[in-house]
Amino acid sequence: MSQSQLVLNIQRALKLNFVPAVCLQVIALGIGLSFFYWPASQPVFNFFAELKAQYGVGYAIASTALFGGLLPYLYLLLSGQVHFKPLRQLLFYCVLWAAMGWLVDEFYSLQITLFGSDTDVTTLIKKMAFDQFVFSALLTCPLLTLCYHYKDAQFNLKSTIMSLDKRLFLLYLPTTIITNWLVWIPSVLLIYLMPPMLQIPLFNLVLCFFVLVLAILNTDPLNGQA
Repeated sequence: MSQSQLVLNIQRALKLNFVPAVCLQVIALGIGLSFFYWPASQPVFNFFAELKAQYGVGYAIASTALFGGLLPYLYLLLSGQVHFKPLRQLLFYCVLWAAMGWLVDEFYSLQITLFGSDTDVTTLIKKMAFDQFVFSALLTCPLLTLCYHYKDAQFNLKSTIMSLDKRLFLLYLPTTIITNWLVWIPSVLLIYLMPPMLQIPLFNLVLCFFVLVLAILNTDPLNGQA
């Protein structure tokens, strides 16, 4: 795949996701502002904070499987975008995002250990940079790219391995990383501004949208497979 095709893939990611990402940031900002400036919203925030405090990582696993796995899968299924092995895809989405829920919860704890729990500008920028340019760019984006490639190969491991070439990294990975930055750079700043017990709940709300976009972007535009 040529450099020009790489540029086209990045432009495709920007074009598809700029407006939805902005809309999502407005929603996330509204949630953040309501937490700080709308007292009537506190019972809702307290409810989710108490769930997270009570169940810990178990809450992160279950809620991320719901918001990142089950809900996006149901949308894709009802909109006719699940074209093969529906039960395998359901299992794929739920198990993958349950595991990611555990990983992200552990990472948020690591962020507190490394940088503390203050919400000053310097701490927020450090957490955002480590999140997006190290954790996401080097770990979660490549991992998700490979997992979705395996899913798009209809869960055929041999076919997945045989198709691991430059095309995968020039087509799927750049669009995943660009989409990730569009959605998550503003979002994680808001997430890290929240108390620790509310970070996973806000992450889950943003994630539901992100998974839908990820499913679309990791579909090969050249052959139209879902």
